[in-house]
Amino acid sequence: MMSRTLSLSAPAPARGALRSRWSVSRRMQHQCASSTPGSRGESSSTEQTSVVEEKDVGVQSVGKYDGDAPKRFALDNRVAGRVVASSVTLALRLGSGALTAGWSGFGLGEGADASGYTFATVANRRITEKTDVTSFPRPEQPIILYEFEGCPFCKKVREACSYLDLDVLYYPCPRGSPNYRPLVGKEGGKEQFPYLVDPNVDMAMYESDDIIRYLFKTYGPGEDAEIPAILSSSPLNAISAGLSLLPRMGAGSTYTSAKKPEQPLVYWGYEASPFCKIVREVLCELELPHVMKNCARGSPKRDEMVEKYGLFQVPLLEDPNTGKAFFESAQIIEYLEKEYSLRTIDAA
Repeated sequence: MMSRTLSLSAPAPARGALRSRWSVSRRMQHQCASSTPGSRGESSSTEQTSVVEEKDVGVQSVGKYDGDAPKRFALDNRVAGRVVASSVTLALRLGSGALTAGWSGFGLGEGADASGYTFATVANRRITEKTDVTSFPRPEQPIILYEFEGCPFCKKVREACSYLDLDVLYYPCPRGSPNYRPLVGKEGGKEQFPYLVDPNVDMAMYESDDIIRYLFKTYGPGEDAEIPAILSSSPLNAISAGLSLLPRMGAGSTYTSAKKPEQPLVYWGYEASPFCKIVREVLCELELPHVMKNCARGSPKRDEMVEKYGLFQVPLLEDPNTGKAFFESAQIIEYLEKEYSLRTIDAA
C-alpha cells in the first residue's frame, strides 16, 4: 500500500480538473421519461430522439432521453451472444456485485402511488428493499480506479465497489492504450492493475486485496467488519474471477483507437449485470473515462434514477459532451462506436 499524492499530469487531466469534470457531470440535466419502473433489458435502437410525454410518476420533472424507450426483459439480437456469455460470468462469481452490503430482501412499503423505486407492487403496496449502505461514510469525491475489464483482480475490486454502492471514476487501461496505462507506470512506478487513487485523502495503492480492505474500512462497514468470502484474499477467488472472464475471450482488454471525450461519461449500472458488462467492455476498449454510478439491488441511487427519469433500468449512459442519454445495451454500444470509435469494434 502506498500513501501519496498522484500527479494527474498530461495526458490525463490534473486532479483539479477531475473534480471540475465530476461537478459538470453531476450537473447534467436530463429530464424524466416513462412512468413504469423497469429492469435491465434490450430492444431495437434507432438514431431518432424519443421524447416521452409527461406522466404522473410522483416526481416534479419531465423526462427526456434519446433512442428507443427501454423495454423490460427484451434481448436485442445484436448483443444476444454477448449477454449470454456474460451471464456465465455472473454464475461463476455466484452473483457477486449484484447486491449492496446488508441487503436484507424485500418488504412492503408505502402505497403504490408513492414516488421512488419499487421492485413491484402487491395489494396496492410497494415492494421495497433494505440495505446498510445508507449508513456508510460516503466520499465527497468519487474514488478513482485505473483498471481494465479482462483483469480478474480488477473485477474483484469492481464487485466490491458495487457491494459498497460507491461512485467510481474509472480510467480504463486496456493493453496498447496510449493515455492512462502509461500514466500509472509513470506515477505509481509500474503498470500494474488495479490502481486506486482516493482524492479525498491523497491515497494511492496497488493490490486488489489491499484496495478492498481500504474501501471496507473507509467507505464501508468499518475495519473490523468481515469481508464477504467471495471478495476475500483467498486464491480461489482470483481463480474464479479469472475463469469467469473466459466466456468473453478477453473483451475489454485491448485498446481500440478512439477519440478522447472532454468530460468523463456517466454510466449507471452494476458489476453483476451481463447487460451492463458488455457496455463496460466497449467503454474500456475505447479508453473512455466514465463515472460509474453503481446501483446494485438495494442502492438508493435507484430512487435517484426514478426521480430523474421516471423509471429504473440499467444500463444507462449519459454523455455530458453531447447532451445525449441512452438506455439499452445495444443502443449505448451503437452510440459509443459511432461517436468515439475510430474503427468498428467486432460485434462478436
